[in-house]
Amino acid sequence: MLLREALVACGVPIAAEGPALVVHGGPAARGAGTALLLGNAGTAMRFLAARLAIEPDPRLLDGVARMRERPIEDLLAALRGLGMEAESVRGNGCPPIRVGGGRPRGGEVRLAGGRSSQFASALLMAAPRLEAGLSLVIEGELVSRPYVRLTAAVMRRFGVEVSEGEGRFAVAAGQEYRPADLVIEGDWSSASYPLAAAAITGGRVEIAGLDPASVQGDAGLLDLLRRLGCRTVSAPEGVVVEGPERLRGADADLRDMPDLAPTVAVLALFADGPTRIHGVPHLRLKETDRIAALCAGIAALGGEADPRPDGLEVRPGPLHGGTIDPQGDHRLAMAFAIAGLRVPGVEILDPDCVAKSYPGFWDDFEALEASGGRS
Repeated sequence: MLLREALVACGVPIAAEGPALVVHGGPAARGAGTALLLGNAGTAMRFLAARLAIEPDPRLLDGVARMRERPIEDLLAALRGLGMEAESVRGNGCPPIRVGGGRPRGGEVRLAGGRSSQFASALLMAAPRLEAGLSLVIEGELVSRPYVRLTAAVMRRFGVEVSEGEGRFAVAAGQEYRPADLVIEGDWSSASYPLAAAAITGGRVEIAGLDPASVQGDAGLLDLLRRLGCRTVSAPEGVVVEGPERLRGADADLRDMPDLAPTVAVLALFADGPTRIHGVPHLRLKETDRIAALCAGIAALGGEADPRPDGLEVRPGPLHGGTIDPQGDHRLAMAFAIAGLRVPGVEILDPDCVAKSYPGFWDDFEALEASGGRS
């Protein structure tokens, strides 16, 4: 919603027609000095930084206190390397940032891959407006690589070809986006919560609209649930998950699906042994420090969790009710709410923070609660 509002504020017409949104492309409206407030929406901050950097007028992008702690200098440096103006206003590499102006000439630029895949996605989406196109060299391992491939797939749908090689993405000069209709497939990130509900309650959940063959990284949850002991059935029209009597502990490499770390950590509370979550050091840079916040939330419910340099280890224990402070993080609030299906007395502070990605979560949660995890 914040991204949509910001685009409208920049002069991009967006209209609802029944269940569809109609978006008209083109240059942003002139607006030198215009400030856009993006809350704690990291995706909006990063994508708009690249989108508006190619415009002639400078704009200020800002957010809440936590957003002002989230590093974005890697993206700003890449934009400057491509000829654009982009700076952290306070000089600390974090928002607020000012972008716009300069000459978007394009060319080759290097980007560290360890902080966020969204930096790469932002640069790729802006690439057709660069005079010389874009050759993007990724230094080190690219976190959440499936999301960059998803970006490339959507760009192709709108007429722009993206090539991919070893540690490199490229968009040739002279390409233009073309209008197209796009059906948005089901979101595996949001689906993880009802699927987890079935897993921890021994229930059964069927979700239509999920593509098991999706390039979304979070589609890997289905395989992980099988390793935890769940029975899964997948078909083109959706998936079914049935939970076991007791989940198994597992080694969970979540480098391609880091947004599922809160969900998997809560699943681990109901396993028969420890679960190690790894491959996700950048969780510390999310809406909150998710590694620290997960450890605190797990301890509040009687479990044990130790932070690791690239994740955490969760050990189940006798669980009890407790108060969870998600620190404004939507994914923490939703994941720990699922624990409440098995543990009486779980209280979630700031429940409205789920509106960032799943406004109807609490209505769906009540339906799951009433059905005992079966839906």
